Amino acid sequence: MEGFFNLYWDAAAGALYWEMDLTSGEFLYQISMGSGLGSNPVGIDRGQLRGTHVLEATQIGPRVLLMQPNYQFQARSDNATEVQAVRDAFAPSVYWGFDIVARTGDRVLVDATPFFVRDARNVIGQIAQRGEGNFRLDVSRSAIHLPATRSFPENTEVEAMLTFTSDNPGGLVSGVAVNPRAVTLRQHHSFIQLPDDGYRTRVADPRVGVNGPTIFDYATPIDEDLRLRLAARHRLQKRNPGPEPSEPV
Repeated sequence: MEGFFNLYWDAAAGALYWEMDLTSGEFLYQISMGSGLGSNPVGIDRGQLRGTHVLEATQIGPRVLLMQPNYQFQARSDNATEVQAVRDAFAPSVYWGFDIVARTGDRVLVDATPFFVRDARNVIGQIAQRGEGNFRLDVSRSAIHLPATRSFPENTEVEAMLTFTSDNPGGLVSGVAVNPRAVTLRQHHSFIQLPDDGYRTRVADPRVGVNGPTIFDYATPIDEDLRLRLAARHRLQKRNPGPEPSEPV
């Protein structure tokens, strides 16, 4: 499956291989639900977004690590030493690790089946938090869901069918699942090309009441607030430049 990331399906083994270009840089990773449980109080709904990450593939020896940088704490400075000092002071994350099964130049191939066939959405934790039973993932009853697995020029989509089993399913689960002891849900994984650098951030004005990320800038002078509050907003550009209203690009 050619696209943003090339995927290779091995039907005999039921395995999905992921080809990564180690020079391509960062990308966006989004977790969502391909199907829902059917119970509003439990709150596991079709199309629900859960987890957004900026990742980058890095090879170390025979392994590829998906690194997640910590962009909440920065030093917005031209001093490289200052930037590195703050980067080293706040922990990043290795989101996942893969063994390399094949390589051609800067392109590597990994078996990504365990990455996709897992409870990335934390369905187990949410059901337990609602007091609806202790579930576990049954890998023998889980697989890649090929009808919703595709690759496109700017994004790659993978979906997995996961079966969660329990000996003590709660009443809410029992009321909606055809077999509450074996609940099958689909979780979706999106890899998305990051946009270009044309977007410009805007500092959040408390009078407007918008939400957005807060970045801690440790290059800020000591007598100023190091918290930089940004507005979460769409990237809107006018189709027809000028003072008159215009449709967006």
